[in-house]
Amino acid sequence: MLNMNLQLLHTIKTKKCNETVKCISTYYHLYKEVPKDLKGRSKSSQEWLTRQLTDPYVEKARRLNYRCRSAFKLIEIDDRFKVLSPGDYVVDCGAAPGSWTQVAAHRVNATGKDAKKPAGQVIAVDRNPIYPIEGAILMGGVDFTAASAQAKVLELLNGKKVNIVLSDMAPNATGVRDIDHENIVHLAYSALRFALQVSYVGGSVLLKIWDGRESNRLEQDIAKFYNHVRVVKPPASRGDSAEKFLLARMFKGLKT
Repeated sequence: MLNMNLQLLHTIKTKKCNETVKCISTYYHLYKEVPKDLKGRSKSSQEWLTRQLTDPYVEKARRLNYRCRSAFKLIEIDDRFKVLSPGDYVVDCGAAPGSWTQVAAHRVNATGKDAKKPAGQVIAVDRNPIYPIEGAILMGGVDFTAASAQAKVLELLNGKKVNIVLSDMAPNATGVRDIDHENIVHLAYSALRFALQVSYVGGSVLLKIWDGRESNRLEQDIAKFYNHVRVVKPPASRGDSAEKFLLARMFKGLKT
C-alpha cells in the first residue's frame, strides 16, 4: 500500500481550477435563484455555483437543517438497504461538515430520545473541524489515516464492536483522473482495514470511491471478508459524477 498521509477535507477542489469550493450548508445563506454577477469566476466555478443554487437536494438540506446535500446519499442508501438501526455503533470517517453524522446519529438513536429503542453511538472523524452534533462524539482536526487517530477511536469504543464503518473520505482533487482515483481508493482501503479490526461479525462497511481501474480490485478484496458486496449510486449522487459507493454487508470475521 502506498502512503495514505492524505488530507481528508470536506471541501473539494474543482478539477478544472485550483479554487476550493465548499458544500453550501445551513451555515450559509441560500437563495434559490441563479446568480447574475459571476464576473471574475472561472467557468467551472460558475457552473458549480449555479448548479448548487438550483439543486433541489441543496434546498431540501437547508429546509431539513442538514449541513450538506450529501445527507441524502446516506438516507437513500439506508432507506433501501437498512444499514443503520437503533442501538448501532457507527464510525464515520471523513465526516465534516457532518451531514452523514447527523443522519447516523438520528437513525441509531444516539441521543437516546426514543426510550423505547436502544441507544447507539456515532464517532465522527475528520481533518476539518466538525461543529457539535447532538448525540455524536466528534474528532475534528484529526487525520483518520494516522495510527494515532485510529487508536483514539479504539479508546473511545472501549472494547465495543462496530455495526458499520462509513467512509465519505475524499482527497483534494488534482484534476488528473487516474491520480484522484488512486488517492480515494487508498482512503477506502484505510477505512476497510479499520472496519476489519473493529466490526462485529455480520457488520457492514460503506465506502465512497470514484470510478476507475482500481475499483474492481478493491471490490474483490472486500469480498474476501464480506458475504455481500455491491456497487451503489444513490439518486442524490449526481449523474455526471464518477462517485459511487461500495456497500459490503455480513462481515465474515477474521480467522485467528
